[in-house]
Amino acid sequence: MPSQTPHTRVIAFHLPQFHPTPENDEWWGKGFTEWTNTAKATPLFPGHYQPHIPADLGFYDLRLPEARHAQAELAKEYGIAGFCYYHYWFGGRRILERPVNEILLSKEPDFPFCLCWANHSWNTVWQGTSNMLVEQVYPGWDDHAAHFDWLLQAFTDPRYLRIDGKPIFVVYKPDEIPEVEKVIDFWRKRASDAGLPGLHLIGVAHANEKWDPRMRGFDAATMQSLPSRDGRIPRHYLWTKLKLALAGNKHELTIWDYEEILPMLLRSKPVEWTDYPLVLPNWDNTPRLGMRGLVFHNATPELFRGHLREALSRVAHHPADERIVFLKAWNEWAEGNHIEPDQKWGRTWLEVIAEELSA
Repeated sequence: MPSQTPHTRVIAFHLPQFHPTPENDEWWGKGFTEWTNTAKATPLFPGHYQPHIPADLGFYDLRLPEARHAQAELAKEYGIAGFCYYHYWFGGRRILERPVNEILLSKEPDFPFCLCWANHSWNTVWQGTSNMLVEQVYPGWDDHAAHFDWLLQAFTDPRYLRIDGKPIFVVYKPDEIPEVEKVIDFWRKRASDAGLPGLHLIGVAHANEKWDPRMRGFDAATMQSLPSRDGRIPRHYLWTKLKLALAGNKHELTIWDYEEILPMLLRSKPVEWTDYPLVLPNWDNTPRLGMRGLVFHNATPELFRGHLREALSRVAHHPADERIVFLKAWNEWAEGNHIEPDQKWGRTWLEVIAEELSA
């Protein structure tokens, strides 16, 4: 575990989909949570690690303060600087809002956090259909004002993560916001009027190394580099390829060896703007997508160590407040993307992070 406060802050994306909601009850059945798909997953090819079963924290319910506290204590123990909670705002409608609402209201747990506006529509594409559940809309300036006014209660929370005193706010799909530069200017003006020293706005670049945050009014970028689902299956998975061929080969199942894809997960060259690396310890969304999923096969904590070490080295010379690495994710269980302890690896992912931060 870290022997001192690390010079770099690792901020882990956090999914609040682990409690029943009226919407999920209506769409997927009574009591649906992220655990529903996680627990029913099955291996799709020899050596495929599924299902992922939680260990230390169990099948928790984020309505419980004890569950939120246990997550924070575990993250703190291994040097995670804070959580970046996914935040959903659909023209004034919020979804999966209860955990963050209660964190703000109760002032517990005492653990740093920021928010990421996951501004994408919800649909049934992961079931192989395209029914719209909740469309991401941008009704206009009154909505942008209402959105900022809601965010202000988070931005002024003493636990909120900042850079040079400015609250961090991440936008998942910045290019989908109409007139995004004007929206950014509008929010910065409201922040100033509210007495904040400013905002530190980070846009997510999706496997696009040329995406320049400065051209949209953002302060920085972080790049999520997930490959497309194109049916790629390495030759050495002969049994899987044969099985799919016999079934008519109608699939999008895409398999990458984790070691092979590692060099593609971070930027290939330095950029002129402020950039925070995003590390991916693992990925396997077949619990959601089945034979349409993307798998990083043979992901291990030791292979992740090198990936994390490279990311940390890239921010070592940033100004102290800007030494940030994003980690995706703390708990995206149905996407096989988590560092919370499971029955296979225990706390090994967390131990690697702690060791690298203390190196």
